[in-house]
Amino acid sequence: MSALTKSLTGIGFGVALTLAATTSAQAAGGSGCGTFTNAEGVEEHLACSTAPIDFANKGSLQRGATMFMNYCAGCHTAKYVRHSRIAQDLEIPPELVEKYLLVTSDQIGDHIDAGIDPEVQADWFGAAPPDLSLETRLRSDDWVYTYLLSFYEDPSRPWGANNLVLQNAAMPHVLLNLQNELGEEEYRSRVGDLVNFMAWMAEPVREDRQRYGFFVIIFLLILLIPVYLLNKEFWKDVK
Repeated sequence: MSALTKSLTGIGFGVALTLAATTSAQAAGGSGCGTFTNAEGVEEHLACSTAPIDFANKGSLQRGATMFMNYCAGCHTAKYVRHSRIAQDLEIPPELVEKYLLVTSDQIGDHIDAGIDPEVQADWFGAAPPDLSLETRLRSDDWVYTYLLSFYEDPSRPWGANNLVLQNAAMPHVLLNLQNELGEEEYRSRVGDLVNFMAWMAEPVREDRQRYGFFVIIFLLILLIPVYLLNKEFWKDVK
């Protein structure tokens, strides 16, 4: 096998793996956010709403961080995220993080930890709340966004609320008061900020990875030209 063939085989295999992963993710997203039974008893497909993910929007990320610490950190951990990283990446002065965002900790270098025994939480909710560091990578940004927008009143549930995306979810509708205070558009915007922050938590370098990845692909395509010519020169006398 020639050097060029080997090179192309390696590149092709890598591209195939990338495309396969992308296709799988799209297939998962294409299946939507589950199904639900409407008032007439008919099962309907629930399409995922598109989460407004924009890591360049520091204002959205900062509002999302505030939302997370106020409404999520009391029960959920984010054990892979430090408060100091929030200050650094979201361009929040450390003194403001220490004053307003250290809800469950005293040191800016600490990870986000609810500080509650998971067994106690399991007694309260029926299941211990999951760590949210990587939740958007596990479920997808759109799934989490749709989930947070899909709570509805259900007196049969212990906390008086249910969810279209995840039926009989143990989580209460913690954003209910905020939803009642704000208009629908503003509420969706605030939830979008929260999910934007959660997406950043799951992969803070996503924006850099995508930007650098573009240039890496361009470099490899350009490199293919001299590799091909060099291979042609090496093998020109081989019959």
